[in-house]
Amino acid sequence: MSPAVTQQPAEDTLGSAPAVTLDHVSKSFGRAGHANPVLDDISLTVAPGEFVCLLGASGCGKSTLLNLVADLDQPSSGSITVPGGRAALMFQEHALFPWLTAGRNIELALRLRGLGRAERRTESERLLELVRLGGAHDKRVHELSGGMRQRVALARALAQDASVLLMDEPFAALDAITRDVLHEELTRIWSETGVSVLFVTHNVREAVRLAQRVVLLSSRPGRIAREWRIDLPQPRRIESAGVADLSVEITEQLRGEIRRHVQH
Repeated sequence: MSPAVTQQPAEDTLGSAPAVTLDHVSKSFGRAGHANPVLDDISLTVAPGEFVCLLGASGCGKSTLLNLVADLDQPSSGSITVPGGRAALMFQEHALFPWLTAGRNIELALRLRGLGRAERRTESERLLELVRLGGAHDKRVHELSGGMRQRVALARALAQDASVLLMDEPFAALDAITRDVLHEELTRIWSETGVSVLFVTHNVREAVRLAQRVVLLSSRPGRIAREWRIDLPQPRRIESAGVADLSVEITEQLRGEIRRHVQH
């Protein structure tokens, strides 16, 4: 039987059960005998309501891991369990439909949940308020800034009512000031909703600013090299001394993983 993401209905979930469990997960691409290993023996759990950042050099398999958890692909071996149901995935690009308004983009996800027209309008407006875009329901995508588009994309992801939010470098294309503002907004939304977050980045300071736990992946094939529990109180500033000091330590570990990969 081929390994896959196990998805169980939320009502069957125990309160203490992890939001996500990866059990000895490996992933390779290519034909048998010519397979290219991308992830190797990853075991990881994300607790309900936990914010975890996956950190690593480009090509270490971070996005592949998210795709596996999202059930967009299947592991070559091992198993993945998401007891609360399907996870919501937010990409680096906003992926909004330009011919629809901000509200209608969000309502697509609500329609898949079976909500009626009036309910969809009410809920999309609530979600826009949550991401600080109240009044933008009828704005077209071309009328929105890059940061506003990412807010709409976040609202659309939240509209799926998933217990787990997967975020694949969602702020990488934004300027520093906009990214800083959205860090604050994401921290607030995470705190208000209680959703579990698995966030991929190659930006060390971003990881330290946002996460309760940072997981460093080695260069390809990706393996868990080290983890850090982040005890700094939220909200954090990206320029604060605590974030800066821990970022230096993690950056040294990341450089070591990159050097090790180059030497091999």
